[in-house]
Amino acid sequence: MDDKAAIGTYTMEQNRSDESEMVEGCLEKGESRQTEEAMETDSVCYCGKGRNLGAVELQCSVCMKWYHADCIGCYLGQCIPFMTNYQFSCKMCGQNGLESFVRKQAGFPQICCTAIANLMCQARVRGDNDVSFCKDKDIIPYIDKQWENLTTMPRRIKLTWHTTIAKTLSKEDGLFVCTDDNGSDQYFSLIIPDLEKIGPNYEPLKSFQALQPAVKTNIAPEGTGKGRGAKRKAPLESSQPGYKLKRSDIGPSTKVAVHGYPLEHPYNKDGYRYILAESDPHAPNRQAFDESVDWAGKPIPGYLYRTYLGTEVLLSLNDRAPQLKISDDRLSVTGEKGYSMVRATHGVRRGSWYYEIIVEEMPADTACRVGWSLSLGNLQAPCGYDKFSFSWRSRKGTRFHQSRGKHYAEQGYAEGDVLGFMIHLPEPHAVKKLIPDTFKDRVSTLFLYSQKSFDA
Repeated sequence: MDDKAAIGTYTMEQNRSDESEMVEGCLEKGESRQTEEAMETDSVCYCGKGRNLGAVELQCSVCMKWYHADCIGCYLGQCIPFMTNYQFSCKMCGQNGLESFVRKQAGFPQICCTAIANLMCQARVRGDNDVSFCKDKDIIPYIDKQWENLTTMPRRIKLTWHTTIAKTLSKEDGLFVCTDDNGSDQYFSLIIPDLEKIGPNYEPLKSFQALQPAVKTNIAPEGTGKGRGAKRKAPLESSQPGYKLKRSDIGPSTKVAVHGYPLEHPYNKDGYRYILAESDPHAPNRQAFDESVDWAGKPIPGYLYRTYLGTEVLLSLNDRAPQLKISDDRLSVTGEKGYSMVRATHGVRRGSWYYEIIVEEMPADTACRVGWSLSLGNLQAPCGYDKFSFSWRSRKGTRFHQSRGKHYAEQGYAEGDVLGFMIHLPEPHAVKKLIPDTFKDRVSTLFLYSQKSFDA
């Protein structure tokens, strides 16, 4: 499909009532307390049990519920109660229904907070009500003993970190308070002694997600080239890192659009094709690979991922000529600089299939070709250019295959017309031809399989 055309879709509008109901209520103190208890019960774990402050518990960054470490299925590694240097997603909030746990570098304020919280919990177990602890006799010895559990930083050989702890406890007046200072011994406690309120600070994460801009596709502005001989490419390549993105450049920072495709991605080009991949929840030894340091900086094994196939048929963001403009909803395409092609996200292998398009705008001196194409069809040429595609041209209603035009209709189509395209594919004799390629033998990056295009 090229020039100015759009895929026709049927839109279903949900019936909305003209009147909205507002329920106003007033809770007495007893009812309010029951409601708070119910909310507290709903905010804890898969098992439905309450919190256990003496054990490791993790808070989900999305639903903000607390989960016991024993109820979590993913690998956690070395953890300690009241730790705050992590990001966790539960099964209900994680991608593909999977839990995810990432441990982050803990700073000295986090280390001190976790240490004092654990000392308070241990004091409660002994029956003491101590909330203040000596810096030199309690806090520093506890940190030294639990260093590997408190932080991922290597253990300090020099004792200068003792001074850093003292400065942290004194300067972080928003977390700690000095309750007793007799000159030689300093006692510190948490400003908020409620242990149930100690958790990771997810507020910056929420603020960052709220400030994310609206998803935009890489739309190429008008170029200055003239005629078929002009070089056709997306301008401003420096501002579009995805245009010349190398396989090694796709890393954990790759952004994903609402439709599941990375905003920064390589285009299918002559000699190379890219297939979007997603994490395979059924892959063996997935957790062991994630925790292993032996694979750091190396390509991800293909068996850990699977090809991603969305639930909606849309225009492909990468299986297209880069100079074509795709709308934000990925249902319309506009071409301005000669013939080029875009394909859909889904293909067909057998049976009868049909789709419609609406020509939204087409000036008098322009032309358009729409039809069917195999994955090997040339993107920098009109549909029907080679033996891998078939098309119908707007001008004179000519049909094309292998660049040979033949009479098909008495006249072509124009702006405002609705076109339908049907194809019938016979059943193959070999059933194995119906099974799509998994591409698990390909080298994978975080999001993409890549393969060398083969010649027919």
